[in-house]
Amino acid sequence: MPRPTPAQLTYGSATVMLSTLAMLLLSEARSGVAVAVIAAAGLALGVLVAVTAAIPAGTRRTKRELPVARQPVPRPRVRGTAEARLGEHSLRR
Repeated sequence: MPRPTPAQLTYGSATVMLSTLAMLLLSEARSGVAVAVIAAAGLALGVLVAVTAAIPAGTRRTKRELPVARQPVPRPRVRGTAEARLGEHSLRR
């Protein structure tokens, strides 16, 4: 298993500390069990952030498609004005 990069360690540690602190402040947990559950959730979130930071940007799935080379759309040559074409079309019926 490869060693974690400094960026992974930084992101993971910051996530653990900040998310655990935020959850403790928002939940106002007082019992030891509640604090342990929140600490475990913060640790799991930090590990998730550190692991996803390791995925190279080229292998992540994105919603955007790769740019496609646009080809000019061939258009038929039209001779005459619109009124003349409509008149010719109505005469053919």
